[in-house]
Formats: sequence, structure tokens, C-alpha cells
Amino acid sequence: MPQQPTRNPQHARRRARRSAMQALYQWQVSKLNLKDIEEQFLVDQDMSKVDLEYFHELLHQIPARLDEIDKALQEFVDRPINEIDPVERAILRIGAFELEHRPDIPYRVVLGESVQLAKQFGALDGHKYVNGVLDKIAQQSRRIEIQAGA
Repeated sequence: MPQQPTRNPQHARRRARRSAMQALYQWQVSKLNLKDIEEQFLVDQDMSKVDLEYFHELLHQIPARLDEIDKALQEFVDRPINEIDPVERAILRIGAFELEHRPDIPYRVVLGESVQLAKQFGALDGHKYVNGVLDKIAQQSRRIEIQAGA
């Protein structure tokens, strides 16, 4: 009997981040209900290879902790949060959330994934901005991990 191909959990999580970034962008711009946005994604998008639990966590936990996340970001950005490009704002919020609340995800992975999203969806040099801001947050929130050379 042929074996089912094993799903790569890193790829499924990467897809969850991408979908969450798009859904958070939609939420920021439209102010629609999160449950409606999530349902729309589950119906209209191919979510078969997405880590759905992680997508749900990002989509609901980031808005639930928005004040805390934006406060962490505000320390390192050069303008008010709401003046940052909405795509990059969504990416920064995901990265800040992961750095602050998901210590199981190495900081280098958080930075790398955030930069990739910014390169793919953000403005021309937006990835440099995203990297710079998230690196500063990582220096603060992941100091021990960074010093350990992880």
C-alpha cells in the first residue's frame, strides 16, 4: 500500500502565516468580523496544506493582544503604527506576536519568515524595514536565545 506523503509542518505553518497575514490585512482595512473573515478564508481559499490551528491562533490572538503588540512595535518604528503600510503592519504584528508569545519558534525563523512575506507581498524595500524592527524586538525579548547563538 503506498504511503501518504507526509506533510511538512514548517511548510504548513508558513502557509498559515501567509494566510493570516492576508486575513489580518483584510481585517485592518475592512474592519469585518474576524469569524467572518476566517470563514471566508476556509470556504474561498485552498487551505488544505495550511496549519489551520496556527492560522486560527494568529488570526484571533493578534487582535486580542493588539494593544500589547502595537506597544512593543511602537518602541522601534519611525511613525505611528497606523501609518505603516497595512501589509507590512500585518507582517510586523505576526512577527512581534511570535517573538513575544511563541518561544517554541526560534527567533531566526520568525525573522526569516517575516522577511520572506515582506519580500513577497510588501513594498519594494519593506522587507528591510520589517527585518530591522523585528530584529530590535528580538534583541529585547529573545536576548538569552540570541546570546546562546541559537
